[in-house]
Formats: sequence, C-alpha cells, structure tokens
Amino acid sequence: MEQTHIFQLIFVMLAGALAVGCAGAGEIAIREEDGKLCVTAGGAPFAEYVYEGLPKPCIYPVLGPDGIPMTRNYPFKKVEGEANDHPHHQSLWYTHGDVNGVDFWSVRDNAGKIRHTGKVEIKGATLSGKREWVDKDGKIVCTDDVAVTFGEEADGTRWIDYVMTIHASQGELEFGDTKEGSMGIRTHPNLRLRNDKRRGVTTANGHALNSAGHKDGALWGKRAKWVDYWGTIDGKTVGVAIFDHPENPRHPTWWHARDYGLVAANPFGLHYFEKKEKGAGDMKIADGESVTFRYRFVFHRGGAEQAKTADRDAAASVRNLPGRRPGRREGF
Repeated sequence: MEQTHIFQLIFVMLAGALAVGCAGAGEIAIREEDGKLCVTAGGAPFAEYVYEGLPKPCIYPVLGPDGIPMTRNYPFKKVEGEANDHPHHQSLWYTHGDVNGVDFWSVRDNAGKIRHTGKVEIKGATLSGKREWVDKDGKIVCTDDVAVTFGEEADGTRWIDYVMTIHASQGELEFGDTKEGSMGIRTHPNLRLRNDKRRGVTTANGHALNSAGHKDGALWGKRAKWVDYWGTIDGKTVGVAIFDHPENPRHPTWWHARDYGLVAANPFGLHYFEKKEKGAGDMKIADGESVTFRYRFVFHRGGAEQAKTADRDAAASVRNLPGRRPGRREGF
C-alpha cells in the first residue's frame, strides 16, 4: 500500500473513532410505538420517525440542544405564531416533485406516496427499512432502502444522518427538473428570515449562511456544500446546518432555501435555479441501477461561526450503509 493511502486510511479511521465517541455522548435509544419510532438522547426526547398515517415518512418533532424544537409543528398541529401554509412541508423529510412524472412532493389527491414495506429495523442508533414509491393508483414507481442515524455530542449538539439508496426497480427512472424537492426541513418560525404578519408570524429573527459565502435570502438556488440557518428560540440562539455528502450526485448541490423556513437540498432543479433550458436538471437511472444520497443535519448552539460549521467534519456514524460499495469512504 502506498504511503499516501496509508495516511488516508489512518485519517478515516481516526475520524470514524471520533464520530463514534461523539455519538455515544448522548446514549441514543430508539423504541417502537404505533406507526413511529421514538428517539431519545441521554434519556431526553430527541426525535420521532413517523412512518405510518402520512403521505411520506418524516421526522417530527426534532428537538435540538436543550430540547428546543427545531421544526415547525404544522401540519401535525396548529400553534399560534406559525404559518399554516404548505402542508407538504412536514418537518424533516425526503421526496421529489417529479419522479417518472409523478408528484411525490405535494399532498394533493393525485400525488404519489412513500410507504414502508415490512418492519422498520432498529440497530443501535440507526433505524432502517425498505420503502415503495407509489402513484395515486398504488402502482410502484421505484423503491428505496433508507437508513437514519441519530447522535448527540458532549456539548449538546445533535445530528441526524439521512441516507437512502433509490432503486430503478420498475424500469428506467427519471428525476425531473423541478425546484420542488428534495431533502427538506421546515424550520421553527423563529429561524425564518422574515416575518409574515398576515399568517401570524411575528417572531422571525433568523440568519443564514452557506459554504460559498452567500447570506440570508441570497442562498436560494445557489450551489453549496452546506447551509446553516440560526436564530433565537426561547431566549437561546440555536441553528441547523445541513451538509451535502461529497459523494452525492452533482455535489455540491443546489439549495431550494426560502426565507420563510423551507430549506431543501435539490440537485435536480437547474431550470429554475440557473435559468437553464427546461429539463437540464433531469437525472435518469437505468433499469436495475441505483443511486445513493446522503445528508447530515446538525442542530447546534449559536450561529454558524460559533458552531464552527465551516470547519465541522460531519463524519457519518452509519456503518454498512444501504448501497454502499466496498472500499468507499464513509462520512462527510
């Protein structure tokens, strides 16, 4: 083995060891309830993965440092001070607005749905399972393997790794060029960049930054390795940074990042983000082939600078990721 490869291997092993150490700081536990998996960190509530009774699985609620809620409550419940718009923005989720012509982004009557098949498995801090993407008539469009890992670090920072391998199991698969996608979060209203008095939102005080140096409203449609939104909730400054894995297709991704709290990594919407010809962002997966997407959400104290988002090594703690090829580096 060449010396350079030896050093690379040592670096990856050390990064993995550090990640495991941090993951253990909060003693993650996952327990089953009806239609959902409840996650705790050090015995305190962290998140719930809801996989039944919804058009698509989502993670709600998500509690960050000090148990502060990081996502909007609607459409699960109505809370004063939140906008009751975009019912398809369901806390934290993955889907897309055009998959072989089927809209999986919205929750309209003709929209597609994503459903688990079989049991959702729990192994340590990771939950995993197989899912089907079906159209309004129940016809399978494609399938995926999903794995979600939860962690808490010694300083109270919490993180979620969301990994899915999507299979063209029913023939050629095409992710269409639309801004409506894909790995998304709808933040707590205080992390919004602007208020909306007409919808009852008066507490927005958020700021945003991406890895390319764009700030606030300028993030929309830009390519970046990560984005970070932060603000003051319950008297404490907290934020969420989202990382696009360097092995994801078309890394660094484009961001469908709105000033009203929607933040979504979307590698497909080139027509909208860069005003290219319609269909420029289409991505085809050949019959029988697969594609893997990996993202990390980091829920931290302070703003992007205090959280050292630019320096963070968001090394994934998930092992044996679905679709992972032997020999590929794990982590961010």
